[in-house]
Amino acid sequence: MTDRVLPYDVQGGGPRRALVLHNWFGDRTSFAPLRAHLNDTDGSYAFVDCRGYGEALDRTGVYTMEEVAADALAVADDLGWDSFSVIGHSMGGKAAQLMLLDAPDRVRSIIGISPVSAAGFPLDGETWELFAGAAEEPANRRAIIDNTTGGRYDDAWLGALVERSVGRSSATAFRAYLDSWSRTDFHERVRDNPTPVLLVVGAHDPALGADAMEATWLRWYPNARLEVLKDAGHYAPEETPQALAEAIEAFLAA
Repeated sequence: MTDRVLPYDVQGGGPRRALVLHNWFGDRTSFAPLRAHLNDTDGSYAFVDCRGYGEALDRTGVYTMEEVAADALAVADDLGWDSFSVIGHSMGGKAAQLMLLDAPDRVRSIIGISPVSAAGFPLDGETWELFAGAAEEPANRRAIIDNTTGGRYDDAWLGALVERSVGRSSATAFRAYLDSWSRTDFHERVRDNPTPVLLVVGAHDPALGADAMEATWLRWYPNARLEVLKDAGHYAPEETPQALAEAIEAFLAA
């Protein structure tokens, strides 16, 4: 790994290769519970930190989904991977689609975990203020996490996610990524794309659950299918890691 390539690490040595992109609230350590359930013999998973997060906390940039996609492709180059799947959680799912558009001969499939669609996720009025203010206000982050997990977790669980989010992301990057993942729309570029897609959502996610997938991804990707995890909200890698690992591995093995 060179200084020009973002920090990443690879788990497993199997033939089923996947680049893994994290969500808005977490760096690559957010996948730790999921990683405990992945089969290292069959899969090779490269977990990447986006600019402004985790080990890339001090890496400056423009903090857009286009930049995330380009940086992830540079990781694939660094690994010597000519083809691979992309797993994207929430905003990572939006960046995964730009990777597909940028390198259609390399991206074999996409797995979106409660993924933001190519049309973004419009936020109006008070909701926009809540999200935009989350860059500087931890209480906003807590409210968003609580809402998108169905209000089912205690203060300790919510507090741990907020503490990690604040400590492992820069406020500048966090705020800038919001504009890119929520407000940019390139869905006409992905319409009728034949790439295989698995959408894994939580039954307790009011924002990016089954209804949102029906209105977006499933309309535009003819080879997309949906799996709903009954015990998860928006954070399946941490809420139901074993069930998510099983869904991912079954899809990659198909």
